[in-house]
Amino acid sequence: MTTPTPAAVKLPHWVRGDTNAFFGFGVNVLVNVLTLTTLCLFVINLSEGDVFGTILPALGIALVFGNVYYTILARRLAAKEGRTDVTALPYGPSVPHMFIVIFVIMLPIYLKTKDPMLAWQAGVAWAFIIGIIVLIGAFVGPYIRKYTPRAALLGTLAGISITFISMNPAGRMWDLAWVALPVFALLLIGLMTDVRLPFNFPIGLAALLLGTAIGWIGGVMSVPDVTAAAKTIAFALPDLKFGLLFDGLNEMAPLLATAIPLGVYNFTEAMTNVESAATAGDNYNLRSVLLADGIGAVIGSLLGSPFPPAVYVGHPGWKAAGGRTGYSMATGIVIALLCFLGMFGLLASIFPTAAIVPILLYIGLLIGAQAFQATPRAHAAAVVAALIPNLASWATGQIDNALAAAGTSAAAVGDQALAGAGVVYHGLLVLGQGAILAGLVFGAIVVFIIDKKFLHAGIFALVGALLTFVGLIHGEKVEWNANGPVSLGYLFVAVICAIFYFGKHSPREPDPEELALDRLHGGADAPAPVSPAPAAAAEPDRAAAAA
Repeated sequence: MTTPTPAAVKLPHWVRGDTNAFFGFGVNVLVNVLTLTTLCLFVINLSEGDVFGTILPALGIALVFGNVYYTILARRLAAKEGRTDVTALPYGPSVPHMFIVIFVIMLPIYLKTKDPMLAWQAGVAWAFIIGIIVLIGAFVGPYIRKYTPRAALLGTLAGISITFISMNPAGRMWDLAWVALPVFALLLIGLMTDVRLPFNFPIGLAALLLGTAIGWIGGVMSVPDVTAAAKTIAFALPDLKFGLLFDGLNEMAPLLATAIPLGVYNFTEAMTNVESAATAGDNYNLRSVLLADGIGAVIGSLLGSPFPPAVYVGHPGWKAAGGRTGYSMATGIVIALLCFLGMFGLLASIFPTAAIVPILLYIGLLIGAQAFQATPRAHAAAVVAALIPNLASWATGQIDNALAAAGTSAAAVGDQALAGAGVVYHGLLVLGQGAILAGLVFGAIVVFIIDKKFLHAGIFALVGALLTFVGLIHGEKVEWNANGPVSLGYLFVAVICAIFYFGKHSPREPDPEELALDRLHGGADAPAPVSPAPAAAAEPDRAAAAA
């Protein structure tokens, strides 16, 4: 049987699986835009006119740009490889940055000045800087991806997914478990098994309608709230906000302390998401992806949005749901129209949050599973190592929020008092700074030690020492000698690895299943093959990767 040439493949613009992926991914982005709308209105106290008339339409323009671009990339990849099963990358407002720009950048300025406009200016300038850093990352990210083991890349991505993507939705689900759990069960049945609804009805839409019906019948939602929200609908298109941006850039220096590490985080997260897509079978050009993310952030900031968009976690989930090239563009266009029309207040009053967030938990399960399924069994410990900094970052965020709600802070309580109560706050704070980069470094060190590649492990330990010294990881801000003791610890690791390297130990020998897995995913981080593996061994792993 011959492989079809690209010209022989007819690529449809929409398949039935796109409908499932559209409702799933669309709900995902919908939740995030609803969240950032609430944060702008009720945390920063921006006016409805500014939020619905400028910020959301600006975000809508960026989303259309990114999702259309990723659809084009997917169709080009499908034509190049002669395949019809290519899935477009998902794209939307970056979730971690959404909270960071509000609580780390904008809120302190608002609390100090009581002026939401000054806070907005700073947020827009910060998003612009993030975009520039990601554009720079487009030229260095491919090299990082090339030399970083898959266990480190997918492990740190799983850490983000389990903590920042899954835990908040899980908490909201169990707040109204009688609404959310039936939705979650329906999603699992429809997206993780071969069971289909009658007439092949889209499972994502069915789950949303089920949760909404339960919520309304149970009295969670209110008709007066819908009536009040309907009055806020008004069409708006953004215009250039150079004045807003330049005013914010006048105070650029304080923004760089967070923008530099978070810009690095952004392109590193994109890199891990591209690796995740490659593991699922769609090998995209990383530079093209990073350029889109950077340009999207710059476009959004020029139009007044402080929320940089990014390629999303979850490509394998939408691929498993049957999504191909149409779902991403449809999501971008529909969410943009909702932004232009100011519909998010109305949607929040119609759909219960508990009916929406289970899709995020599903994505968390899938990405966490992929990190173990698509890496050698011997590297499982490295996957866990890459998870840990993200767990620490999430935990300290929860502690900080709890203390803030009580009218105090970790600094006011003191590390000693927290430690006396069993809360290892300071160590978790240090570990979680620059979590995604820290996870990459820590995971890579563990991979190379397991494989007895001590020179590679020592190089990554030196990288960890350098990144720590300048504050990109394990430091509260970018500065010289940001955390000398931790940097020294990484140097000691490098010395130990050098000693064992000169001991001339042979690299670990992979088993046949591991060789087959590495061939399947085109990886370069597995140990050198010592014997041929049967081709048939790849088939079970192909099914696992598709899941």
